[in-house]
Amino acid sequence: MSAPSGDPAGLTTSLSRQPLLAVLRPRNPQRALAEVELLHAVGWRHVELAWTAPWLPTLIPILRKRCPHTHLGAAGVITSRQLRQVAAAGLSYAFMPIWQPELLLSARDLGVTLVPGVFTPTEVHQARCHGCTMVKLFPATALGLYYWSQLRAPLGPLPACIAAGGLGPETALQWLHMGAVDAVALGQKLFGNLSLGDPVLRQRLGDLVTAANGLQSASRQSVFSRSPTDRDKSVAPFPYFDLE
Repeated sequence: MSAPSGDPAGLTTSLSRQPLLAVLRPRNPQRALAEVELLHAVGWRHVELAWTAPWLPTLIPILRKRCPHTHLGAAGVITSRQLRQVAAAGLSYAFMPIWQPELLLSARDLGVTLVPGVFTPTEVHQARCHGCTMVKLFPATALGLYYWSQLRAPLGPLPACIAAGGLGPETALQWLHMGAVDAVALGQKLFGNLSLGDPVLRQRLGDLVTAANGLQSASRQSVFSRSPTDRDKSVAPFPYFDLE
């Protein structure tokens, strides 16, 4: 399947196989490497690195070598300079937490998939009009589980949606299972208060990946390709995901 014109990275297709993203804000290169290696070890495919640290461009080649199956991207891109750095580092996708359409044009020129953050119906409509095939709903938990589906009646067909902001492992799985959105991004609550070497954390992350992959396998059809009617059908709540 070829990538949509607004998604040269093929992120839409990749997320249809595993609808999970990790948003990491490591304090130093050593921590960044340890976090990405842990996620790689449990089979986590998509990792966003907050593009704020000066050492990130030099770390990317190391991460790629150590974690070859991880699809790396950038988070928090809000300037043209950051976007050029992302492209120069060889990253194929990035997220901006705001609606800034001029960056979309720059991203297309650079061959980078840039996913905008949206919150209001107006921003969703503008993103669609600018050819965005995917948006990030942020902060999602402030809007609620049914917000996205409620936009469909007045707005019509919507882009694929990634929920971000305030989600933990249990709530993320609930959003996926309910068909509320197409993918979920987890940040601060991903590791919790556990150390990276704690086997309990490794098990939780592995269980999360397995559960998300299972949802995709069971459906045999990605929520990215379902019709609006199918995606609005209600289903039973996801079984409790024990984090205690």
